[in-house]
Formats: sequence, structure tokens, C-alpha cells
Amino acid sequence: MKLFWMGVIPTRRTRFVLLSFVLNLLFPCNSSPDLSLQCRMIPNTMPVLEKKGDIILGGLFSLHDMVEEQSLPFTSHPPKSKCTRFNFRTFRWMQTMIFAIEEVNKEGKLLPNITVGYKIYDSCSTPHQALKAAMELMGGEKSSEVGEKTQRNSTCNESVPLVIGDGGSTQSLVVARFLGVFTVPQISYFSSCACLSDKKQFPAFLRTMPSDFFQVDALVQLVKHFGWTWVGVIAGDDAYGRGGANIFANEVGQSVMNTSMNILFCELMLKYSSLWILWGFFFFSQVTNLGVCIAFHRIIPKNRQQAEILSIISVIRLSGAKVILVFAVEQDAAALFDEVQRSELTGIQWLASEAWSTAAVLSTPEKYHHILQGTVGFAIQQANIPGLRDFLLRLNPSRSDGQTDPFLVSFWEEVFQCSLGVQTESREKEGESKPPCSGKEDLGNVTNIYSDVSQLRISYNVYKAVYAVAYALKAMKSCVKGEGPFFQRSCADPDVIQPWQLLHYLKQVQYLNSFASEIKFDENGDPAAMYDLVNWQMNPNGKIEFINIGKFDGMTGDIKQKLYIHEDIILWNGNRTRVPSSVCSTICPPGTRKAMRPSFPVCCYDCVACTAGKISNLSDAIECAQCPPEFWSNAERTACIPKRVEFLSFRDTMGITLVAISFIGSFSTCIVVLIFFCNRTTPIVRANNSALSFLLLLSLTLCFLCSLTFIGQPSKWSCMLRHTAFGISFVLCISCILGKTLVVLVAFNAKLPGSNVIKWFGPSQQKAIIAICTVTQVLICTVWLLVAPPAPRQLMPREEDFIILLCDEGSYIAFALVLSYIGLLAVLCLFLAFLARKLPDSFNEARLITFSMLIFCAVWIAFIPAYISSPGKYATVTEVFAILASSYGLLGCIFAPKCYMILLRPEKNTRKHLMSKAPSSKF
Repeated sequence: MKLFWMGVIPTRRTRFVLLSFVLNLLFPCNSSPDLSLQCRMIPNTMPVLEKKGDIILGGLFSLHDMVEEQSLPFTSHPPKSKCTRFNFRTFRWMQTMIFAIEEVNKEGKLLPNITVGYKIYDSCSTPHQALKAAMELMGGEKSSEVGEKTQRNSTCNESVPLVIGDGGSTQSLVVARFLGVFTVPQISYFSSCACLSDKKQFPAFLRTMPSDFFQVDALVQLVKHFGWTWVGVIAGDDAYGRGGANIFANEVGQSVMNTSMNILFCELMLKYSSLWILWGFFFFSQVTNLGVCIAFHRIIPKNRQQAEILSIISVIRLSGAKVILVFAVEQDAAALFDEVQRSELTGIQWLASEAWSTAAVLSTPEKYHHILQGTVGFAIQQANIPGLRDFLLRLNPSRSDGQTDPFLVSFWEEVFQCSLGVQTESREKEGESKPPCSGKEDLGNVTNIYSDVSQLRISYNVYKAVYAVAYALKAMKSCVKGEGPFFQRSCADPDVIQPWQLLHYLKQVQYLNSFASEIKFDENGDPAAMYDLVNWQMNPNGKIEFINIGKFDGMTGDIKQKLYIHEDIILWNGNRTRVPSSVCSTICPPGTRKAMRPSFPVCCYDCVACTAGKISNLSDAIECAQCPPEFWSNAERTACIPKRVEFLSFRDTMGITLVAISFIGSFSTCIVVLIFFCNRTTPIVRANNSALSFLLLLSLTLCFLCSLTFIGQPSKWSCMLRHTAFGISFVLCISCILGKTLVVLVAFNAKLPGSNVIKWFGPSQQKAIIAICTVTQVLICTVWLLVAPPAPRQLMPREEDFIILLCDEGSYIAFALVLSYIGLLAVLCLFLAFLARKLPDSFNEARLITFSMLIFCAVWIAFIPAYISSPGKYATVTEVFAILASSYGLLGCIFAPKCYMILLRPEKNTRKHLMSKAPSSKF
């Protein structure tokens, strides 16, 4: 039976066979010889409130919140079910149905000459009671006369053509499967489970309550609007709670693991280890598609076990979530908040589903005020039904109006906490004793949820359901023969209402009621989705009021216009006006990015500073953006700024040092020139052609000064000048030294008998040699400048915060030719000087030239790998250092000994001393 009602049996034929079997068990029939059907009914054990009429409407209301479990001996008829915890709110809904029916009968405009009656049962908030009541409605005891019309004699009574109810989704699921077999229309006023929109399973189900699809859409928009990314979900253990919570979780994210497995693991970890709680809580969290993560998803048990509810409280504390959605009916929500109140859990912003968003059972008790004040939730649109309050207050047990109300006694005794003297077996067993009622009790003097008509929401749904039936019946009665909607354009028989025909007209209902609300059902039997956004605020009297702070229109196509909120009038939990924050991780400021934590939901992350060269100028950036090559990130990593330009500058310490060394070298050369000029007639100056000495000193001065062209910001002209000046100056210098070496070598070899070599190396020939060598370098440099001249170039390494401004050689072949030519002359000069190193002079200049060229060649040989490996401006520094070092080497090795002799040893500055043979040297 349980499997059948839960929808395990797939085929409709099989369901009908099993249903017939069940009905035969409840209403056993025997076949007589005349094949007439005679039924033997099990006595009706359920209280019913009924009123006769031409058309009887069934009603199901959960007037009690629960049924007490009773032991069944299976040796006698089961005792009557005992329902407990009378619900004043649901009793008002039931009275609203009666009010609407009497209003239709009284006005007579919709259904003239037709009286509508009713049969109302209490489903006691349980599926089996709801199913039992539905079966009663389908075959309960019936008089032989209804109204003024006599029916055919029949022991088995006809069923009602329509049922209004039930309230809970779980009860409606069971009833809808049962009524759907007979295509009996069912209109629910409070069942919002999205599963009931499936017309394949529930073909005869309609409702005046919007589907949870729309409510979840509203909740998702609400969460997204306020930027909550870490939301907990708690659901009731029924079709409404589980279905709505699952839809919400699926809308905002994808589950890492099945929800039931999530709950199972959480329960095991809560039982055995707090450390495992934390791990399991994060591992089984749900990951979002909309930037929202489900912190946890727990179920409120129906048995209200304290240990299980305490585990929910523990998960709430561990999660750190400050916004929690409770998708449950008011009874389940009350069980949760009882434990929240006992555990002193505060600081939580609760989101309410419409089932308890305006529930007086939670808003009235003062014990809930400090934890629920500020609650925000969606509620069904309210309306003011004229005359309803007076109708509600008319009740009085002493008044006899021709009908017996079996629910009035329980209601009256609960309201006034007195006894009407109606003694039942259960009372006798329990020994209940209450003071007798005085008979003067007046409902008008009592303030409770029953008589409070300020928040008519579900009551309005009941009211609309009754009028929808009335309009459908009107359309059915108004059918013109030959123009009907059925087979061969026939109309329905107004005297014998077939449920499937009434269902057809119900689906076509569309009217505008007196409250300016359009009543119609869509293809799924659902009404238009309109919600009020309510905020629980404390008034000066210390009572909770439901303040409308916005609305949601689910029928609007534009997502941005669906939700409208007055944020300036909202008071959040703790009586604060600032929107609460609920995030797993704080917002990453600009300059940082999100770094996902392994095995954590995407909403849980660390804020990591952007690496150098990257920026993020927005909050919660997923990645840092790379700056363009010519830009670099600032210190805060929030903006790209131009890179600093780096070159060998006159303002740098290195540049100043090199400039100083260059000027010192030039100044030293000028001093040598002055010394030589003042002592130009002395033998040491005149020896080996003094003109060459002065030309060599001039070229050394140019070598010192050409290093200055390498310092400063490179430009087109400075790049061309620095390399050509360097190449020509050094060739001129080496050419002079080569000329001096040749003169020394030839001069001593010319003393041999018969030698005429000296005449080929006179002053003119020396100048020609120098000119030829220098012109060759000039030609190389000219071709270089014409073909591929050096030019400034920017070197922009991505990993550095600077741009290196340097001179590109243009043609590496030309640059290599310039250096190679200088090297060739230097090696030749070194070779010749080495040959003349042992000539028998007291002052042998060849030896000095040999040392100077050794230093020169060593410097430039070391320069090549150092130049290639030096980064940026340090390559330029290396080149300048090589120029200065080689220049100082030439100046020091060639001219320092001569100046020493001129200034400090003038006695050796004589022809006789210079012509004397020097002692032999191993070098």
C-alpha cells in the first residue's frame, strides 16, 4: 500500500486494479442473483462537518498538527485516531471556505437556483488521515435526498465532484494520486510542492497556491540581490521541505554529492568526531553556479529528536553561515527554533519560506522574538475579505443553526481553556479536567490568529478556490446545446455532474474578482505567482509585525523587474539597518585575487596578492591581469604605471664615477702633453719622433673622452657617434703606437752594414702608415653608418619593472669588423714590440709598448664575454670600463716612465745615457 501511494506502480491500469482491491477491503460487496451491487460499509470513524446542497464540495483541512501513535492489537476494530495540537489558523481557513460557499449561495448571481453544500474532514497533518478522509469523500454515507432532488436508491453513495484541499504538500500528494484515478478535481490552497505540477502523475490537481518553482526563483533573486554567497539550507522532512530545498540548491549550485549521502555523512561525523565534522561539512558542501554556495543542507526530523536537531545547531555554528533558509512548514520550523532558543544561537539572519513567513505560532510567542526579529521571507499576497471577521466571530456552541460542528468543541475549549462537558473515552482515560465553560465566552474578546484578519493570505487562497469552482459550475450550466466542448459538441448534464467534465471547465476558468486579482490556472494547474516580501519587525508594543518591504512577480519576463525591494525600511536581525554579510571568505580587495582552497567550495578561498607585473582593479578578482610590456604594476597592484627607463645616466652613481674617471684620464693626458711640450728639446722627448708622441697623446685624450658618449640617454646621433668615435680613436691610438714600434725596430736594425731600411720609415712614411690605418677604420665605420647604423632600442623584460634603453649595434658584422680591426692592429703592434724588447738601449721604448699592448689585449679579450653576459645598462658599463682601462694602460705603460725620468731623474735624460747599452734582460 505504501509503495502504491508513493507512486512506485507505474501504469494507470495497475493502479486502478489495486485501488479497486483496496476499496473492496474498505467497502466489501457481494453479488446477488440479480447482479445488483450491495455494499457493506465500515462505519465512518472520522468526524465530518457537512451541509446539504444540490452540489456538495469536499474539503480537507489539517485542523490538528499531529496524530498520536496508538498500539494496534489486531484483535478488534482499531480505535479512533486521536488528533492533537489544534491549529487556529487552519480552522480559520476552514471557516473561510464555509463563508465563501454561503456567500455564493446568498448572492445567487453565479449559481441561481442552485445550493452548494460541503463535507469537510480533518486530515490531522498526516498523509494516512488525508487519504482516509479522501476515501470517505469518495464513498461516504449519503441521505436519499439532497436538497429538493431525489436520487436513485443506492447503498453505496456517490462521491463528491470536487475536493478543496489539502494544505500540506505531502498530504496533497497522496490525495492527488487517489483522486487522479477517478479524475476528480482537487484544488489545493496551500500545497506548493513543484512536483504537483506534473500533469502525468496528477492530471486532476489544481491549486491557488503558486508552485515552489516560483518561490525558489524569488529566494534565489533575493540571495543574489543582497550578495549572500554562503547560505545554509534547512528543510522539513516532507515533500514541501525536501522538494523546495532541493530546487533551491539546484538553482544556485551543483551538489558535490547526493543530498542524502551528505546528511548521512554529516550525522556520522557529528557523532564521532568534531574534526571530522569540519572536514565533512566542507567536503560535502554544494558548489554554486551563480556565485552562491550552499554551506550545509540539513533536514528537520519529523520525530523532533533533540539529538538530531542539536546536530543541526552544531553544523550552523561550524559553518559560519550568517544567512540560513528554512524551507519547512510552521510546525517543523517551530521545533527547530525551540532548540535554537535553548542553545542561545543568535546573530543568524533567517530566510523564511512562505509556509511560515507569516505564521503566528512563531511570531506571537515572545521567546522567539530575539532570534526571529528581522526575518525576511516571501508570503502569498494578502487581501481583505469584507465580512469575514464577523462571520468568524459568529461561532458559539450554544447557538443552534441546524448543523452539527464536530470541530467547534475542540476549538472552543482550546481558545478559552474550559470544558463544554462533552466527555470522551480518551478524556476519561487521561483524567483531563478543565473548568466548565460559563456560556458567556465571546470570541470578540479574544485576540488570536483565528480572529486576526490582517494577514489573509492562505484564507484568500481558499476563498479563490471556492469562487473558481463557482465560476466553473456557472460555465458548465451556461453551455448551449450543440456548442459544447465535449464529444459531438455536447454539453455536460447539469443534474449529474461528472468530475472529468467539471475539471475541463476548471482549467478554463478566468475571471477578475472583486479584489482586482485575475484568477486563472496555467497548463500545469498553477496560478499566477505573486509574492509579498515581508520583514519581521518589532513594534513599540513588543509584538512582531509583518511589514511589506517588496514584492515578486513571477510572471514578469524581465528578470530585473521580477523582484522589487524597499531596502531603506528593512530592519535586519539584531535591529540593524545594515545588510548582513554571509560569506565563507571575505571579499578580496583590489590588488589581490582569489586562490581556491583544495577540497573546499568555490566560495571558500584565500586572497593572494598579485605578482609583480600583474594587477586587479576590482574586488574578488579571479585572476590578475598582466600589464602591457611597457607598463608595470604599482606597489598596491591596482594599476599599471609606465616602467621606469633605465640607462647609464650622468645622474647615476656608476655614471658619475665613469665620468670622473674619464675626465681624470683626459686631464692626466693633458698634463703629460704639457710636460712633453715643456721638455720637447730633451732627448727622451725627441727620441723616436716626438710628433708621434704628441699625436698618440691626442688620440689617448680622444679615447678618454669618447667614453662620455656612452653615458646619457641613447639617441640616434649618440648611438652613431659612440661606436664610430670609439673605433676611430682607438685605431688612431694603436696606429701611432705601431708607428713608434716600427721606428724603434727599424732604427736598431738599420745600424747593420749595408742596410737602407731607415729611409722607408721616415716621418712622412710614419704619417702615411697612421693615415692608412685610420682611414681604413673610417671607411668601415662609414659603410656601417650607411648600411645599418646603430640606433636606440628598448629592451622590455616582462619580469622586471624597468625598460632598458640601449644602443643597438645595427649590424653585428660591422661592429665585429670594427673590433676585429682594432684587435688586429693591437696584435701586430704587440708582436713587433715583442721582437724589439731586447734591443740594447738604456731606455728601450719597445719594452714599454710590449707591456702596454699586453694590458690592452687582456682588457679587450676579457671584455667580449663580459659584454655578452652583462644585462641592460651593465653591458654599456662594461664597454666604457674596457675603453677607460685600456686607455689608462696605454697612458701609464708608455708615458709614466718617461715623465718619471723627466721630472725625477733629469740626470738620465741625456743622449749619452740613452745611447748606453742597458743590461741584458731575460724578458
